[in-house]
Amino acid sequence: MSAQKDCEFLVKRARDLVSEDPCAAKAWLITARTLYPTDFNIQYEMYTIERNAEKTASAGRLLYDMFINFPDQPVVWREITVITAALRNDCQDKQAQFLRGLFETLPGPVQCEMLLKATEQCFNTLEKAEMLLLLLRRFPESVVQHGVNLGESLLEAETAEKLETPVNCFRKLFVCDVLPLIITNVDMRLHASLLQKYMLKAAEFYIGYVTRSPPADGHLQGKALNGPHEATGLKSPSVSRCSQRYVIEGLSEKSSVVSEPWEKLLDILAVVGARCEWQGDKGQRGYVEMLQRVKELSRYLSNLEGETRLRCCSQVVICASLVLFRSAYIYVSTIQPTLFQGVNALASGPWILLENMSSVYSEAELERGLGKHAHKKRKLADGREKTMSSDDEEGIGKGRGRHILVNRTEMTGWAETLESFRLARESWDLLHSHSSLESEFNKICSSWKTDNWLWLRIFLTDMIIYQGHYRKALSSLLQMSVLQQVQPGLNSPAQSNLEHHRTLIQQASCHYALGEYRMACEKVLEVVGGLVPQNQDPLKNSDDQGKSRGKSRKGNDLRLLPCTSNAILPFCLQLMLACFKLRAFTDNRDDLSLGHVVVLLQHDWPQGESMFLKAIDKICQQGSFQYENFFNYVTNIDMLEEFAYLRTTEGGRVQLELLPNQGMLIKIPSPALGGELNTLLLPGAQTTDRHHTVTRGITKGVKEDFRLAMERQVSRCGENLYTVLHRFCINEKIMIIQSLP
Repeated sequence: MSAQKDCEFLVKRARDLVSEDPCAAKAWLITARTLYPTDFNIQYEMYTIERNAEKTASAGRLLYDMFINFPDQPVVWREITVITAALRNDCQDKQAQFLRGLFETLPGPVQCEMLLKATEQCFNTLEKAEMLLLLLRRFPESVVQHGVNLGESLLEAETAEKLETPVNCFRKLFVCDVLPLIITNVDMRLHASLLQKYMLKAAEFYIGYVTRSPPADGHLQGKALNGPHEATGLKSPSVSRCSQRYVIEGLSEKSSVVSEPWEKLLDILAVVGARCEWQGDKGQRGYVEMLQRVKELSRYLSNLEGETRLRCCSQVVICASLVLFRSAYIYVSTIQPTLFQGVNALASGPWILLENMSSVYSEAELERGLGKHAHKKRKLADGREKTMSSDDEEGIGKGRGRHILVNRTEMTGWAETLESFRLARESWDLLHSHSSLESEFNKICSSWKTDNWLWLRIFLTDMIIYQGHYRKALSSLLQMSVLQQVQPGLNSPAQSNLEHHRTLIQQASCHYALGEYRMACEKVLEVVGGLVPQNQDPLKNSDDQGKSRGKSRKGNDLRLLPCTSNAILPFCLQLMLACFKLRAFTDNRDDLSLGHVVVLLQHDWPQGESMFLKAIDKICQQGSFQYENFFNYVTNIDMLEEFAYLRTTEGGRVQLELLPNQGMLIKIPSPALGGELNTLLLPGAQTTDRHHTVTRGITKGVKEDFRLAMERQVSRCGENLYTVLHRFCINEKIMIIQSLP
């Protein structure tokens, strides 16, 4: 008991002298240590004085002595925990730098043993893994013994936690930190199947990371249908804005950041490919070159057998899958940037792939010449149709004779977007070119649950549309609608509204391509109901709208259109025109369809001038025309002049029944007039003789009403045409749909 009191006295005496005379304090402790070499408190006090004085060498020697002589002391392990924490983080403050320097003074074997024992003291899986990772980095020779076990423990922890996404702290630590140490260690002997398993784990993580959704209340950007009312014209609620950043659960915000994921994935693939003895050179290649390599390799697949065939099949499937997902991501991140976190939605997008409707007027141009209405004074110069060269206006998606047109001045990175779409399609075709490839690819998709990836479904839908499988595309669009309901980033009303309209527009495009015009118009009119017409005159944009018309490829083209009211409303009008055009110009008389065509031709005027003159020819051949909505929706001065001309003797005295409730002229005998024919205004009746002379001045009154209506209509020529046509679609929706079979 007296010895213990003596030790306490010596320690207290040294502690009291530290601030006044450090040398005297050390002398007291050296004396105490000499007298009592097995007393822990004396050595710990000596270590504390040296540590507080920031003397790394002497503090390190004392820590080493305590670690060797007093390994069971909790105070020692608290100190070691503080030091290893400083080793694991990137903090650059003075204290952290001192602790790291202190650790460096320890002998290598002691460092290794200390880290191993520190690992045993950890009960938290993540903390234990980080401690062991520190050991592997400092002592690469330990990777052979501990590397695979550490990797498997992280994957097992991920499974035990039942995490819903591969983008989690365990997978991140495995893929970004542990896996590179394992596969680059030349002393590791790993089976090809294990390497490929790890490769796919890494790919799933990196793909999940780059395609992660924004927070549910995240910042929605872009001049899209779901954007602010003043930017897009869509009737949608305001969007909440949030600057929340994505943080992987269990990690700090800084640790959650993964830089250059696609490049890192390519690095891992190069190492794994070399260790699995894949065909081709051992150097790193880009994704495009990699696809070309496996396409060439797949040609020999049917001639291979056994282990060689399995190795070849694995190489083709893994490489082609990575190219597919990367290329599809690049494509979708341009056309639908709001699906992803970290993608600049203001730069471009969203966009939607649709049938190219700009060729709707081309048939009329071919079918008729100047004809009988060449007298009409045209308001356009001979060179009105300016077409941009392919270098200025369009990008071409090669393959199967289909072309994708896009205005490159509007789309940022249009060339890369179309090239990515092409690469993704080629990768998909390659993966489905052989039963064994398709089987292995389906296993990957099942494991990764790619059926739940909305962004991939968007690409697949566009690819199916590109292939011309419209019935299959409609089925894919239904699947997309289901995914949209559960997508975390689409919970806001505005974003959900956008996705709903995108689906409707593509459905309308597919129905049109299938010849299902009524269904196409139903979908289109539902979309138009959610748009607000822009305050601009479409006449001013006629050159922009007609840029590609000279390049029309008989309706075989597709077009990427921005998802804005400015672009979607014209598309909807063109599609409706295309639906009614066929009915309007058949041999059977259909004044209602012909009237709809006249109304719709006002948009894009004068691009549809030839079709309008074709309609005038048909009206002349019929000798009459009935369309009571004429004065509600026709405000084009050229059209008004043409219809006014039809009433003149030179124009053929065509009977026009255009006034609302004007009624159809019918002939009945009038007893009061001795059996002479009288004319009554009976709504819904059909005239039998457009040259019938009406007694008692009634015809004169009708002509006067027509003249006054025309004069009033001319005063409306300055109205916003988009507003007029939008009102036509809204007010006459039921009649428009019922006009189609």
